[in-house]
Amino acid sequence: MRTREPLSEARIIEAAVRVADAGGYTAISMRNVGKELGVEAMSLYHHVTSKDALLDALVDSVFAQIELPGPGMPWREGMRLRAASARNVLVSHPWALTLIDSRATPGPALLRHHDAVIGCLRRDGFSIELAAQAFSVIDAYVYGFALTERNLPFDPDTSDQAVDFAATVMPALVDYPHLFELVQHLTGSGKYSFSNQFTKGLDIILDELGHRLRTEAERGD
Repeated sequence: MRTREPLSEARIIEAAVRVADAGGYTAISMRNVGKELGVEAMSLYHHVTSKDALLDALVDSVFAQIELPGPGMPWREGMRLRAASARNVLVSHPWALTLIDSRATPGPALLRHHDAVIGCLRRDGFSIELAAQAFSVIDAYVYGFALTERNLPFDPDTSDQAVDFAATVMPALVDYPHLFELVQHLTGSGKYSFSNQFTKGLDIILDELGHRLRTEAERGD
């Protein structure tokens, strides 16, 4: 007779991630997680005190997956690494953005994540104010890009789907010349991929942050 693996908080969180990946944010419930594990929902409360505690743990599990800049990593390399990793995690778990926005109790992985990002910036000379601005604007870009990827009516990685979609909307854009020009320019070569724009947009932000960092250094801030 096969012995069932004992329940633990880690197993419950892993099961909750699977439930959310399959059914989205609204599928997360103690009942569904219990079903995923083959146990009654009440069994979960021996390891997770409440659904709120489970949701907080899920948010922390998302941040635990994001790769962080190492202690000696230059700020630009560190911000690029962290931003790309965060975007990949958020795209892999489409429910995560909604859940992150709904929670207000930070866990250890989230706090470690934030501390590492701020520390990378501060070690390379960012003032605390500029570090806060950098963290905010990079996160806004990453979250917004991931949200757009999630909601596009075509596969953001696939050129053919983007081109096919553009062909269907172009006739409706004839009265909007600037929008028509943009869509035509982006998809005219047949090689457009929305996902490939991520690094280009991030570089614009990092270039400006680098400029502001140099300005601070020249002023002696």
